[in-house]
Amino acid sequence: MSGMHDVFHVSQLRKFVPDSSVTVDLELIDLEPNMTFQPQPVQIVDRDVRKLSNRSIPVVRVIWEGSPEGEATWELETGLVAERPMARSGELRQRKRLNFQDMFAER
Repeated sequence: MSGMHDVFHVSQLRKFVPDSSVTVDLELIDLEPNMTFQPQPVQIVDRDVRKLSNRSIPVVRVIWEGSPEGEATWELETGLVAERPMARSGELRQRKRLNFQDMFAER
């Protein structure tokens, strides 16, 4: 995340408004032994290059395991490649939609 600006102003914050229609089934969450939860990426749905002064930062839009329908987040492509060595082979760049469940079925 060295390419992103990590400082923000308090005026950029918004009040949290809970949505009662979104519920989380605690039985379905797989916790690690150290009581953390790491969702796995399911699919890459979009790719973009963000311009930051004189740098180009490649980002991908990822649908995560267990996320609500239609919810995806923008992640740095380099971070995804570093965490998943198979993506380094070029498969991440060649395919617009990438199914991570197929990529990591051997695990």
